[in-house]
Amino acid sequence: MNTALTATYALTVLLLIATPGPVVALIVNTAAASGSRKAMFTAVGTNWASLVLIGAAAWIILTSAAIDKAWLSTMSLLGCLFIGYIAVGTLRDVLQAPAPDATSETPKTGRGGLLQGFMVGISNPKDIIFFIAFFPQFIQITESFGKSMVVLSLLWVAIDFAVLSLYIFAIGKIASQRSNRVISLASGVALLLIAAGGLLYNLNELAA
Repeated sequence: MNTALTATYALTVLLLIATPGPVVALIVNTAAASGSRKAMFTAVGTNWASLVLIGAAAWIILTSAAIDKAWLSTMSLLGCLFIGYIAVGTLRDVLQAPAPDATSETPKTGRGGLLQGFMVGISNPKDIIFFIAFFPQFIQITESFGKSMVVLSLLWVAIDFAVLSLYIFAIGKIASQRSNRVISLASGVALLLIAAGGLLYNLNELAA
């Protein structure tokens, strides 16, 4: 195995995954609103989605299959609508919840979980394009395409889960009623902005 190339790949993935996006916003919101356990299940769901997208990208690289850009944009549009639905539900829960005080317990909501994590993770099939462009740069870490894809995929999932776990741990350390409310509100707004930006982008792609 090419250790230098592997280390470069691991560092690149770490920086990419640590950058806030819809998955991080969902994980942070779930940890604040529903606790670490449900947030961990949400992280498993997002990892499951990553494996599906990586598998699709590997198949396309191997077979040189063509990709219908209109289909990808349409599916991305639906994914943005789903993220927007989660954002609106999150903001509604936060704004309708009673004001926090020193004696009451933090309200737990039904947000997050394995399925919702998967749906948010899979909501942008254009990530397949990213993996198609990204993986070939590191495919030489072993002498075999198949082995390289397995190693790259496992490293991605391991780093992804580790980074998301750190986010969950950090939220657990600062957890309080007031901070959880602020975190949920901020992550809900972030999800809504991501959904709106994605909608505009994909509508423009379909119109082009």
